[in-house]
Amino acid sequence: MVGFTMLIIYFFLLSYITITTTLSLDTITLGQSIKDGEKLLSSSNVFELGFFSPGKSSGRYLGIWYKKDGEKSVAWVANRDTPISDSSGFLSINAQGSLVLRMNSTNNIVWSSNTSTSLQNPVAVLLDSGNLVVKDGNDKNPDNFLWQSFDYPCDTLLSGMKLGKNLVTGMDWFLSSWKSMDDPAPGNFTYQVDPHGFPQIILRNGSEIIYRAGSWDGLRFTGTPLLQPNTVYTYDFVSNEKEVFYMFKLKNRSVPSKLAVTPSGDVQHFTWIDEIQTWRRDSVSAIDQCNNYAFCGSYASCNSNKSPAVCECLEGFTPKSPGEWEILDWTEGCVRRAPLPCNHSDRFRKYAAVKLPDTSQSWVDKNISLVECEKLCLNRCSCTAYANSDVREEGSGCLLWFSDLLDIRNLFVNGQDLYVRVAASELDIARRRHLSEKKRAIIIVSCLVSAMGVLVLGWVIFMCKRKLRIQGNLYFVSSYAAPTQAVLSLAAKYPYIALLPNLLGANGRIVRKSK
Repeated sequence: MVGFTMLIIYFFLLSYITITTTLSLDTITLGQSIKDGEKLLSSSNVFELGFFSPGKSSGRYLGIWYKKDGEKSVAWVANRDTPISDSSGFLSINAQGSLVLRMNSTNNIVWSSNTSTSLQNPVAVLLDSGNLVVKDGNDKNPDNFLWQSFDYPCDTLLSGMKLGKNLVTGMDWFLSSWKSMDDPAPGNFTYQVDPHGFPQIILRNGSEIIYRAGSWDGLRFTGTPLLQPNTVYTYDFVSNEKEVFYMFKLKNRSVPSKLAVTPSGDVQHFTWIDEIQTWRRDSVSAIDQCNNYAFCGSYASCNSNKSPAVCECLEGFTPKSPGEWEILDWTEGCVRRAPLPCNHSDRFRKYAAVKLPDTSQSWVDKNISLVECEKLCLNRCSCTAYANSDVREEGSGCLLWFSDLLDIRNLFVNGQDLYVRVAASELDIARRRHLSEKKRAIIIVSCLVSAMGVLVLGWVIFMCKRKLRIQGNLYFVSSYAAPTQAVLSLAAKYPYIALLPNLLGANGRIVRKSK
């Protein structure tokens, strides 16, 4: 009986230890490992690390996901390119501080974090942010990491992750789509910060830019007018001599949120809704043909409200291929109608509420005014346009373009003012055209007002004549001392007779009025 009791206690303790190490542990130390079927949980049970098989795939991958969503929406994958063919995979940490994923059946290394240093007590910890970090367990600094998964994003940007580039080390933080819903290997689409010129965020399909979120204007990216302060997360863009990156942070950790690139190339922000246990897609940019990079070619703007002819040359420019333009092929864009004399006679045409052009070949000075910016552009023959680099308050900073202007679109809301360089003659033509259109509008309005006046005057004359005609008939009737019946007959034909009660005498006969 005593032996049976001890056996029960032994199995209870073994079960407790198993549950503790596989369901509640957030740390891997030397000698420990996470096997297929076990899970690592962050301290507050926000994120979970374990093995999974995506979609219809039979391959096994090591990944991290929100515990609320389970394996349905994986945020990070270790062995994206090298699936494990069976369930013998396990993750451990070695004395050099490297995370190592092996197959137990062959002991082959499937994936490694490739860190090599001497640590007294190397540990791997899954944080509540979803960041898997390697650190010295004896180090009291909570942010002193030897390695972190946040430096190697997959298709998902989580709160606290950076999307950008470290200009000192060259570390590039970018998102890459899965190949398919069944294959987490890097797909064709990448979403990243382009640090050339004035930094901007772009989406590529291979090496081709297909969408440009635009440059940061102090409040949002110029191509994402719908990005607004909200109750779920805050966001910011940092650009200095050491690094350039975009980041968002959750206001409430209990409301999960993420930015993801889908296998089809869509970039969307998602928020978890507890009531329906699913992700709600929050669009941060309008989805239409004007979002396609350089859809209208150079020196043209795209206006989705003018479908199907959404493209229009800027003032002072004309279609490069008029024939193609007529059949709605705007690829070639527009060219100047008149060459720039490149002197102080050049002028600038203002375009309000637009998405600023591609800034990869631009130059910025954040410390000068818009007036000084105009002078700078005017003094440089290669300068094609200028704008404020920051729209906050009344605007500040100077952004100059030194190439053809590409990927402009009308936004109508949260757009920015752009000043495009044109020859003075073109601006004079535009001004005369504007005045001509204004005169034409004035003439049309004047004609309409005159026509209405004539109609009103005609109606007044008609009513006066009708009234006189009725009074003449009354005099005619009264001259024959017509009976009341004649008056009633006349009243039926001319209702206005009711307005003349003084014509009837007490005996019901019409009284003759003196002349």
